Amino acid sequence: MIKTVVGSFDTFSEAAAAARDLRGAGFLDSDVNVIANNTRAIGRDDKDIEEKTSGTATGIVAGGALGGAAGLAASLMGLAIPGIGPILAAGPIAAALAGAGAGAVAGGLIGGLTDLGVNETHAEFYAEAVRRGAALVTVRADDAEQIIRRHGAFDIEERVLQWKSAGWKGYDPRSEPFTFEEIERDRTQWHAAPRGPATEIGRMENS
Repeated sequence: MIKTVVGSFDTFSEAAAAARDLRGAGFLDSDVNVIANNTRAIGRDDKDIEEKTSGTATGIVAGGALGGAAGLAASLMGLAIPGIGPILAAGPIAAALAGAGAGAVAGGLIGGLTDLGVNETHAEFYAEAVRRGAALVTVRADDAEQIIRRHGAFDIEERVLQWKSAGWKGYDPRSEPFTFEEIERDRTQWHAAPRGPATEIGRMENS
């Protein structure tokens, strides 16, 4: 049975590199999705957040990062998700999220992930990771784990334990998006934290 493999990354560049390698290994663009928080890119710029999210500048830069994954780069969209903030999305999930409209709630991302075969609990973990500045790569395949792992995917369940140790009570769709400063602080805290052996790169979900 084909599974959906989800890799969680601390940076968009890591996720983009994983997506490029998946495409180079023969995986179809239609089976690969990239979802990344875009607040850090906007935070370096004085432009209005809506202009930056929907404009072409971000798409050009991120499309270049996706490199040889031409189909993914062409489908790249900048979106604003209430409760999560500005994101970049590429692959079939981008059109699904865009189709939800400007009034979509944060559950739109969770719904998009569950449609890919991710169970709701883990979809909430992944949505929280994106809210905190992370990037996701999903691929429908049985043999993509090594490529995802090679590019530095973190163990989502281990990261959730770290969040809980700091008082996180669980995903709340009513939460405010993280600010640029909060993302920088969170990234520094958890990226530098000691990690135990990673037993999984995400959760392989039956689809």
